[in-house]
Amino acid sequence: MAAVSGHPAKEDGAPGVPSAFREAVDALRAARLRPEVVIGDTPAPRKLAPHAFALTATVEVDGEELADGRLVLLHDPAGHEAWQGEFRVVTLGRAELEPEMAHDPLLSEVGWSWLMDSLSQQGVRCVEPSGTVSRCSSQFFGGLSERPSTTDIEIRASWTPVVSSGADFAGHLRAWCELLCLCAGLPPHQPDSAPGLTVPLPARRRQH
Repeated sequence: MAAVSGHPAKEDGAPGVPSAFREAVDALRAARLRPEVVIGDTPAPRKLAPHAFALTATVEVDGEELADGRLVLLHDPAGHEAWQGEFRVVTLGRAELEPEMAHDPLLSEVGWSWLMDSLSQQGVRCVEPSGTVSRCSSQFFGGLSERPSTTDIEIRASWTPVVSSGADFAGHLRAWCELLCLCAGLPPHQPDSAPGLTVPLPARRRQH
């Protein structure tokens, strides 16, 4: 079970933890996700907000990890001016790509559009989205010189979810997991997605 923290640290069911936060965490824990996505535990940050919940996710196919990331849900019952709300979703996603994608001039724009499309396809709303899309190429030397060069995409993003109930948070988690799957090169999960609307990048199997 993923970690939950307050300020000071509290379990999500402990006295003093807002019911809205408990409902949001329950929705994230109960969310039904794609079978390729494996959720894991990770400590929640303690200084970003009075209450926080964190989890990790990996995209695995045939026992191999193709993408990974971290999602943090922050909650400040008093509201946060920069967030324009009481909640904030903060995410990180990474995947290794085929070498020919390293110089694609549209890689960053495509990566960001995946997030926006995934949120839209899940039928969830957000305000104040922000983030970065980075590419990182690595070449190995010395004792590692036999390893092939690698190219990674890294997407860091945050947004303020617009929700009517705690159950709506599950859609935000599914959207983020869909982003990870697209980064991993998997096709969109939605069977009714418009052809060509969301095209995954060629993923590269990680070297261990």
